[in-house]
Amino acid sequence: MFEFAWPWLFLLLPLPWLLRRWLPPTLPGQALHLPQPGLHLAAAGGDAVRSVAPWLLALSWLCLVAAAARPQWVGPPQPQQRSGRALMLAVDLSGSMRTPDMELAGQPVSRFGAVKAIAGNFIDRRRGDEMGLVLFGSQAFLVTPLTYDLDAVRAQLQGVAVGLAGTETAIGDAIAIAVKRLSALPQEARVLVLLTDGVNNAGSITPLEAARTAKAAGVRIYTVGIGATRMRVPGFFGSQVINPSADLDAGMLTKIADETGGRFFRATDSDQLADAYRTIDALEPMPQQGPSLRPRREWFIWPLATALLLWLLAGLPRLRVRELPA
Repeated sequence: MFEFAWPWLFLLLPLPWLLRRWLPPTLPGQALHLPQPGLHLAAAGGDAVRSVAPWLLALSWLCLVAAAARPQWVGPPQPQQRSGRALMLAVDLSGSMRTPDMELAGQPVSRFGAVKAIAGNFIDRRRGDEMGLVLFGSQAFLVTPLTYDLDAVRAQLQGVAVGLAGTETAIGDAIAIAVKRLSALPQEARVLVLLTDGVNNAGSITPLEAARTAKAAGVRIYTVGIGATRMRVPGFFGSQVINPSADLDAGMLTKIADETGGRFFRATDSDQLADAYRTIDALEPMPQQGPSLRPRREWFIWPLATALLLWLLAGLPRLRVRELPA
């Protein structure tokens, strides 16, 4: 649909006529003084040119006012997904996340490799959520503040490396940083998804203390414990089967989730990790329809260009200088 953003500017259309009517005309002999007495002005285009120029100027003024009124093409309403939910991802980057006990598309990958692939799909499905990213190892860092730009969140997750934040695991500090960011926003729902493969052995805040703070702030925490329970490794007397997730504190992760009204998920392979993210999607559903937004395309450049062209045509030289005999 075509419309003008500022249609009231068309009230300026009679302005040139009013100025011509109210301002006194220039007296003859005061408009131009020629330096040579033998020079006189003569009409170059005749009456036809003089009669066309005012119309060109009038059309130029009309196009100029139309451009100032901001003509726009307004598209049909498009619903915008804005859930009002703030969701923070906290991902473990400790050294144990290098353990290659996961599979993806039939190929062995590290725990963090599986997280990057599957969490990336989870991020893409959260269009409408405000999302941020916390990475933690020996220390916890806010990498991406809460934003609707989910591409930026995914790019940050894809670009980090295991061990960047240290080799230990500061789960309590990661929860505290996420809760501090989430509680500062007047959101209807505040959610933290915490993914780790170990036990809290670093940081200044215990996970349960941080969980109580999250509960007071209205932050719901979903915890995901990642890591296989069986892995064959080479040994001195041949290969042997070990439990690479022996250090995972599943009881602590369960208490954190129960304390805040969330849920604990155990992901021993990439399929279970994907199921955990799908379940979180179902527990935190997206709105079917948000506020509508009508796209607008500005068209002021066309009447503005037309006004300039008409003004140039009207301003072409209509008088020529000729020398009269003395």
